[in-house]
Amino acid sequence: MNFTPVNSNVTGAVIHLDTLLVALSRNITVVILGITINYINATMVHTFNKHHIFKSNPRFILFIHLLVNDMIQLTTSISLFIFTYTFHTVYVSVCCLFVLPAIFTSQNTPLNIAFMAAECYIAVCIPLRYNYICTVKRTYIVIGLIWTMSSLSVLPDVFILLATEPLEFLNSRVYCRRHTVFRNIYSLKKRDVSHILFLVVVWLTLFYTYFRILFVAKAAQADAKKARNTILLQGFHVLLCMMVYVQPMLRQGLMYLFPANLRIIYFSVFIMNQILPRLVSPIIYGLRDKTFRKYFKRYLICTVTMNLHPTTTLKMLS
Repeated sequence: MNFTPVNSNVTGAVIHLDTLLVALSRNITVVILGITINYINATMVHTFNKHHIFKSNPRFILFIHLLVNDMIQLTTSISLFIFTYTFHTVYVSVCCLFVLPAIFTSQNTPLNIAFMAAECYIAVCIPLRYNYICTVKRTYIVIGLIWTMSSLSVLPDVFILLATEPLEFLNSRVYCRRHTVFRNIYSLKKRDVSHILFLVVVWLTLFYTYFRILFVAKAAQADAKKARNTILLQGFHVLLCMMVYVQPMLRQGLMYLFPANLRIIYFSVFIMNQILPRLVSPIIYGLRDKTFRKYFKRYLICTVTMNLHPTTTLKMLS
């Protein structure tokens, strides 16, 4: 009986240690995945910048914008994940610095994919007008339009926050999530409406472009069949990206089924909604293209070789 308190303390310490190890392993896993994906994306951006053949192609311009957007989204979301795991709560003003870029980039992704599907449709279904419709200048205008649409969806939340919340709230600490910062009922309703609107517009675009390309593909053209497969993969990618819109319902459903595994649920949902779509992007749009893959492998292998043999590389350069 005298040893019971000691045994309880040891058990508590073991449980605390196990929790600490699990937390460290999850954070390390997320960081390693983020660094790996950002490294691949950065190498692809470098490949794009080094060759004019890509810089003058609207398809690759949209693709690189998607990668840069993913890098921003991944960096902010992982930073937010680590902050909430470490400090649990942060100041509202600090939280906004992480949440706003994450929201912007999350909204940008499906819109970017929709425009990429439209570009693919024009290339296959109306190729004679492709060079007139899809120019470099118009592609950058489209990118500006993507950011404008996302801004119109997000910035009103900031104005509502500043107009309705007291100053004390901005200096308070909260669990950093969009709904805890932009908690006004109008912001919540506007968020749901914008999600539904984006969802409908993007999926209608994908369905229309897919079926139009499908009819062209019946003529057994290799390019049309490849475009059809690309649209299917884009649909899968959009489905992954759109999971963030049903994230609250998904999390609540899993918590109802597995109430004792809250941390596992939060971690699994984060991996599925934030990491997995960014892992798929370079595979679908970059590695499937033979020309881009050839140049990308060259820079990727060169970088790895320089990292493994820096002394030899310096001697060769000298």
